[in-house]
Amino acid sequence: MNVSLADSSPKTAAVIERQTTYIPRYKVLLHNDDVNTPEHVVKALMRVFKFGEEEAARIMLEAHQNGVALCVVEPLEQAELHRDQLISFSLTATIEPE
Repeated sequence: MNVSLADSSPKTAAVIERQTTYIPRYKVLLHNDDVNTPEHVVKALMRVFKFGEEEAARIMLEAHQNGVALCVVEPLEQAELHRDQLISFSLTATIEPE
């Protein structure tokens, strides 16, 4: 079997480039509300995303100060799950394409 590396090597990167399929990614956004306490929001973020307390507090403060905060960017099904989990904690959350 005679295989020429010169024939396949230059094509490899181009073939891989054309064959790469990107999974659409979605932002999970936490919106500020006047109902939930900061402690409740931090605990919910820690439960849903497994964030540490510092990261969860940062996101909670960002939502409080700016009206909305980015939690994560991920594939659609995961984003929908996380949005629904946040809603189950009585938080306001949405998803949108990246």
